[in-house]
Amino acid sequence: MSRFFLVRPGCTEFDEQQRIQGRLDLPLSCKGVEQVERLLAELADRPLDKVYCCPTEPALTTARQLAQAHGIPFKVLPGLANIDQGLWQGLPWEELKRKQPRVYRQWLESPELVCPPAGESLSDAAERVREALHRPLKKHGQFAIVAPDPVASLIAAVVWGQPAGVVSPLCTGRCGTWEELPVAEMGSAPNLAPDPVAVVLRPAQA
Repeated sequence: MSRFFLVRPGCTEFDEQQRIQGRLDLPLSCKGVEQVERLLAELADRPLDKVYCCPTEPALTTARQLAQAHGIPFKVLPGLANIDQGLWQGLPWEELKRKQPRVYRQWLESPELVCPPAGESLSDAAERVREALHRPLKKHGQFAIVAPDPVASLIAAVVWGQPAGVVSPLCTGRCGTWEELPVAEMGSAPNLAPDPVAVVLRPAQA
């Protein structure tokens, strides 16, 4: 029976500042470093064969340290890149809410219907995540996947067979946490129903 641990890396300064990080490559903050140390302690007695991770920080640092602690290899899966938030990356949540309140509200309530300007829709992200997970989930053993929100929540949705619309597009405040997902109960490949076509938006006005 396979065991799959979904690990959210330690936080960055953007997480603490409630900014939209997307695919921006940011290091762990001081708080994030402490969270990773706690993660390593909590997962120390969990037997792992391999660690997979998102291709950007802070997932890379977290995955590398987890793999080193267990003496196992880790592999970057490009398909698990965080959701591309386009021109919204770097913006504080409150700034987007103030400048585009209707869009912001729809983004939170129905994220599958909103695509950030020059960004990526949830349906497109779900498709690449599903493809990236196909091979790891078919293997037997015990492994971890390190990925930040919102792509971590999207990974969980794929594994559970839930629609992408259940995923919050923002960081959920779960940095430095982990959960075990029921790979064995899935049967074969993960299944995620197609989502509605997202509306592509223009950049927020200054």
